[in-house]
Amino acid sequence: MFRKPIQIALCLLVACVLSACDEVESPSAQPTATSTERVTLTLAETWGPNYPIFGDTTKHLAKMVDQMSNGRLKIRVDSANKHKSPLGVLDMVKAGQYDMGHSGSYYWKGKDPNTLYFTSMPFSMTTPEQLAWFYEGGGLELMQKVYGRHGLLSFPGGNTGNQMGGWFRKEINSLADFEGLKMRIPGFAGEIMAKLGAKPVNIAPGELFTALERNTIDALEWVGPSLDLRMGFHKIAPYYYTGWHEPGTELQFLVNRKSWDELPPDLREILRVAMRVAAYDMYVQTYHESALNWEAMKREYPDIQVKTFPPKVIQAMRKANDELLAEFAAADPLAKEIIDSQAAYLEKSRAWTAISDQAYLNSLERLAD
Repeated sequence: MFRKPIQIALCLLVACVLSACDEVESPSAQPTATSTERVTLTLAETWGPNYPIFGDTTKHLAKMVDQMSNGRLKIRVDSANKHKSPLGVLDMVKAGQYDMGHSGSYYWKGKDPNTLYFTSMPFSMTTPEQLAWFYEGGGLELMQKVYGRHGLLSFPGGNTGNQMGGWFRKEINSLADFEGLKMRIPGFAGEIMAKLGAKPVNIAPGELFTALERNTIDALEWVGPSLDLRMGFHKIAPYYYTGWHEPGTELQFLVNRKSWDELPPDLREILRVAMRVAAYDMYVQTYHESALNWEAMKREYPDIQVKTFPPKVIQAMRKANDELLAEFAAADPLAKEIIDSQAAYLEKSRAWTAISDQAYLNSLERLAD
């Protein structure tokens, strides 16, 4: 959050610098708003009113653009209770019903399968690796290529870090335990679970606890300690599994391309910078809350059983992931371009992760032993 004038001034300076390297702005676009006109953009979010962390992110964004533009640019945020369509955000922004959206890219696989790749992929990049891919490795350009087909722009909208593998009523001891299992799990991970015999479904955040309580589903994954404990899933499903499917989950800011082009250049840059800062702030907030809640969970909820999937289950998941990636790449040239780009960047970045963060943590473990 920018609470001091000097921070606002610095962001405006960054915005001016960024204007020289606008990868997504159309050179021929002629803004219809004047330099003194006040503009209000509308934003639909997938989350309910005052939803922690995710909802904080859109509030931070709205406050920043207001301050940085001296009131010339405002964002009105409508939560799911207002627009009544938490998983319809893409359609509403595409149709121009809203100028912007805040959601998760993998929710739109039914509209365009190539949107799957820009949230998080199983067994793929961690948050730092994925952010480097977005901003330095060509990921942002590929994301615009996908969303441009729909008259939209998409920007990183905040990262949850590595997500937990989910809450289960019963312990998972083998692949047989997935057979017929009804689980809320979106994205590419849902495709993997289906291949292993489960029945994945996508349910809006506000309906998750009720679905678990009423036996509509047998298991679910949401985020991690930062958000899961307050949802109360542990009251019904005590087995809490470590992650494999979303090592760096990035939300998204959707922007209607026409709305973007109609903004004066300085307001476009203010919006771009504010989205990037709001996304960063969300990652920091999520990490902090996860650390606090993990400590509280161990102290206050000792009945929660933290588990890791058995090696043979993980191996089967990995095998299914590789097979599905090959199928998706063979079926669509753009999917292949994205998959190849992510694989190449993962190989490059993981080598550094292994000799930096991983080697450091391993050395501390050996010291403790």
